[in-house]
Amino acid sequence: MTINSESVQQLLSSEDYGQRLSGLNQLRQLEPAVAFELVQPLINDQNTRVRYAAVSLMDVLGTQDKHVSLKILRDRLSDSEPDVQAAAADALGALKLTEAYDDLLQLYQDTPEWLVKVSIIATLGELGEPRSFQLLLSALSSDNSLIQTMAISALGELGNTSAVPLLIPYATHPDWQVRYRVAQALARLGGAEAHSTLETLANDPIAQVAQEAQVGLN
Repeated sequence: MTINSESVQQLLSSEDYGQRLSGLNQLRQLEPAVAFELVQPLINDQNTRVRYAAVSLMDVLGTQDKHVSLKILRDRLSDSEPDVQAAAADALGALKLTEAYDDLLQLYQDTPEWLVKVSIIATLGELGEPRSFQLLLSALSSDNSLIQTMAISALGELGNTSAVPLLIPYATHPDWQVRYRVAQALARLGGAEAHSTLETLANDPIAQVAQEAQVGLN
């Protein structure tokens, strides 16, 4: 079966949400500019799964018009479903739409949903907005281990070397996955303090941690 804009549009216009999902999957095979136009009506679809799938495509298709994408994704940050909000946060980071930082900060402070909080923290490193440093420091002391782990990674990506002394205590964390993320972050940030801690982590009893630290030393 030939996939073209007409055949995909037919699927996207179907009353069957499964057909609409199928159409969204096929958008990847169309020209990005065409796919970007076709995906937009589905971002406000009545079905949660369809909205989620449509918003999830924006991290790639949104490059076609970042001004329009910013407006769309800001709107979906207030979606009634947490997974759609999380997908919107992910896409904002992937597109590096730093104009949405205040929206992400407000949502992080307001939402009770851990999934949304995790997505926001995970996306901040990719977003690259220097103002997110303080929020990431706050997340570093979260009692949710996944938020804490994402904050460590995001601080490494953000590149602010002031994070190094704040990350070093986590190099002895009992969870090896936390130590692994610390090794990654310190390798990115660099400097004498980071190098010294990486030398210690290079002897970690968990092979994955030791290997990541060794990579950071080379």
